[in-house]
Amino acid sequence: HCHAGTAQTDLGAGYSLPAITKEKSLIIVLSWSHIISLLLPFQIIEADYNATWVHRYGEPIPTGTLTTLWSLSVAIFSIGGMISSFCVGVISEWLGRRKAMLINNLFAFIGGGLMGMAKISQSFEMMILGRFFIGAFCGLASGLVPMYVGEIAPTSLRGALGTLHQLAIVTGILIAQVLGLESLLGSEELWPVLVGVTILPTVLQMVLLPFCPESPRFLYIIRCQEHHAKSGLRRLTGRQEVGDMLAEMKEEKRRMDMERKVSIAELFRSPMYRQPIIIAILLQLSQQLSGVNAIFYYSTSIFQKAGVQSPVYATIGAGVVNCAFTVVSLFLVERTGRRTLHMLGLSGMCGCAIVMTIALALLDSVPWMSYISMLAIFGFVAFFEVGPGPIPWFFVAELFSQGPRPAAMAVAGFSNWTANFIIGFGFQYLAELCGPYVFLIFAALLLFFLIFTFFRVPETRGKTFDQISASFSQHPPAMMDLDMELSKPSTELDYLGGGEP
Repeated sequence: HCHAGTAQTDLGAGYSLPAITKEKSLIIVLSWSHIISLLLPFQIIEADYNATWVHRYGEPIPTGTLTTLWSLSVAIFSIGGMISSFCVGVISEWLGRRKAMLINNLFAFIGGGLMGMAKISQSFEMMILGRFFIGAFCGLASGLVPMYVGEIAPTSLRGALGTLHQLAIVTGILIAQVLGLESLLGSEELWPVLVGVTILPTVLQMVLLPFCPESPRFLYIIRCQEHHAKSGLRRLTGRQEVGDMLAEMKEEKRRMDMERKVSIAELFRSPMYRQPIIIAILLQLSQQLSGVNAIFYYSTSIFQKAGVQSPVYATIGAGVVNCAFTVVSLFLVERTGRRTLHMLGLSGMCGCAIVMTIALALLDSVPWMSYISMLAIFGFVAFFEVGPGPIPWFFVAELFSQGPRPAAMAVAGFSNWTANFIIGFGFQYLAELCGPYVFLIFAALLLFFLIFTFFRVPETRGKTFDQISASFSQHPPAMMDLDMELSKPSTELDYLGGGEP
C-alpha cells in the first residue's frame, strides 16, 4: 500500500470528486433496469385471462384454472430469479462484470416484449413466459450490480454507492405505482403499455453502460490484464498515477493465487469462508423474511378501514416513504456503519410489527386503531429502507475477497430469491390461517435476525477487502471480534496514509 493523493478533491484511495460524482450517475443507470416492479391489479389480469380462455374455448375460465394461472404468473418471476441468481458467479467470471450486465439486458428485452404483446396476441402463456424472463434478468442484476459497484467504489464511499442500487429499485417501484394508476396506464386498455415500459430503462442502460469501465479489480486479479486495469483506474480516479492501488490489488492477487479456486461447495467446507457465507445468507433472509411484503399485502385494506377515500394514493405514500428513507440510509451508511443501521432497521421493524398486531386485533372494536395501523405501516417501511432493504446486497460483496466473491454472490442471491418465492407463494395461506397475528411470526424472525446481527455480523465500514477477509481467517467463528478492531483507521485514505495494517 502507498499514500493516496493529498489534493483537496481526493477521496479514499485517491478517487477524485469529479470522477466520483460522474460515477454516481452511472451507477444509478446500472441499477435502473432493475427498478421497474409493475404492480397490476388482479382484476385486470383476471379479466384478460378470462377473455383469452373464452376466445379459445367459448366458455368462461374455471375458477381453479384461473387461480393456478395467476399463482404461476406470480411465482414464475421468483423462479426466474432463483435460477439466474445461481449463475451469477459463473457468468460474471466468464464475461466480466460489465459485459455480463450488458448481455443481461436481453432478458429484459424479451420479457418486456412478451408481456407487452400478450394482450394483443391473446396469450396468457406469453405473459407468464415474459414474467420468467424479467425474473431471470432481475436475478442476475441483483448480483452483478452490487458486485460491480463494490469493486469500483472507493472504500470511503462503498456503502453509499451500494445504497444507490436500492434507491433505484424503490424509485422504480414508486414510478410503477404512479404509472399504474387507472387514470394513467393502469386501465384495462393500457396495461400492455405499462408492462412494456420495462424496455425503456433497459435501452437507457445499454446506451450508457459502455461508458463505464470494466472493474479494474476483475481485470487485474482475475484476467491479469494490468494495462486495462490501469486504464480503468485512471478513468475512475481522474489521475495518471495509480501504482498504489495496483499494489493493493497485487497483494490480494498474491494471496488468492496461494488458495485453490473457490467453488460454492468450498464456501461451506472451508473454515475461512463458512462464517461469512452464513452471515451473507442470513442477511439476505433478514430482508425477505422481515414481513415487508405482508405489510403491503394488508396496507390497502387498512387504509380503507381508516377512511382513506383512495387507498391507492396512501399506498403510493408508502412508496414515497420507501424512497425518502433510502436516501436517509444513503447519507448515514458511511457515518454510522452497516451493522448499526441494520440493527436499527431490524429493531424498528420488530417494534412496528408488534404495534401492527395489536392494532389489527383491536381494529373492529376500537376504530381509531386504524390510524395506529397506518403509522405502523409507514414506520415499518421506513425502518426497512434504513437497514434490511439496502444493506444486505452490497454487504455481501464486502465480506469476500476477489476470489470467492462471485460464488458468494450466487449463493446469497439464490437464498434471497428462494425466500422471495416461499413468501410470495405461501404468505396468503399463512395470513388466512393466522389473521393479523401473522405479524407476530415476523416479529419473532426480526428479533432472531437482530440477535444474530449483534453477535455475529462484523462492521465493514472503512475497511479494505483485505482487512475484512483477514478478520475471518484470524478469528475462529465463535470468538470473532464483531467490531473488527474499530479503533483502526476508519477510511482507506487513513489506512494508506500510515495507519496500522
